[in-house]
Amino acid sequence: MDILELFKVIIIGIVEGITEWLPISSTGHMLLVDEFINLNMSIAFKEMFFVVIQLGAILAVVVLFWHKMLPFTKKNNKLVLKKETCSLWLKVAFACIPSGVIGVLFNDILETKLSTPLIISIMLIFYGVLFIIIENKNKTRVPTTKELEDISYKTAFIIGVFQILSLIPGTSRSGSTILGALMIGVSRTAAAEFTFFLAVPTMLGASAFKLLKFGLNFTGAEMITLAVGMVVAFVVSVIAIKFLMGYIKKHDFKIFGWYRIVLGLILIAYFGIRFIIG
Repeated sequence: MDILELFKVIIIGIVEGITEWLPISSTGHMLLVDEFINLNMSIAFKEMFFVVIQLGAILAVVVLFWHKMLPFTKKNNKLVLKKETCSLWLKVAFACIPSGVIGVLFNDILETKLSTPLIISIMLIFYGVLFIIIENKNKTRVPTTKELEDISYKTAFIIGVFQILSLIPGTSRSGSTILGALMIGVSRTAAAEFTFFLAVPTMLGASAFKLLKFGLNFTGAEMITLAVGMVVAFVVSVIAIKFLMGYIKKHDFKIFGWYRIVLGLILIAYFGIRFIIG
């Protein structure tokens, strides 16, 4: 792998690390990256790479929230099961069911029919508007679920249903789940934290699915590409998650809504002009 290709992979890792956790659609940004940065790899590997690179982002969540995610604690030199953490993971598993079923059944259709610049642009704008509307309404509302531990099985499942929306490219997985949580009275902090927990099995499942579909016969260059991409995505994800958790303690999500709208309009203008020019 030459220096130029390595530089391209680093850029992709940075984009993934930022956009995976902020509710601004990693798919929309990857569309732009793919448009302007042509990786010297097969189409099949690139499709897999854009998903499996998420493993680095997942590791960032595990590292940052290890104390909340680990279901064991040490007391009197003995490992003790933390019931609240086990309960939380059961809620996460419950929330994964809706998107897991729909994703397996309709993955090929969603990828071939909806992965278009127009659909991605519309989803960016549509959910950007929703973020602004919902946050304006939340100015006068007090969250009914303030802490991560207070999320019920019913609330978790509803958030999981909203995650189905993220199967439409351009929606954003974190965006759909945070948006759904805000709509049903979950605080911004609890919504973001539950989204991080939910991301672990969801993204692990998606990555495993893509890896199995592609196969495990990688060339040396492909192995380096995956490794570098995941490491960069991990480092940038740590920064992005810390930024998000600090930001939402004092601000709402409207800035991300406006960003989505602007990005969606840029994509429509760019691909529209390209279509006209031919």
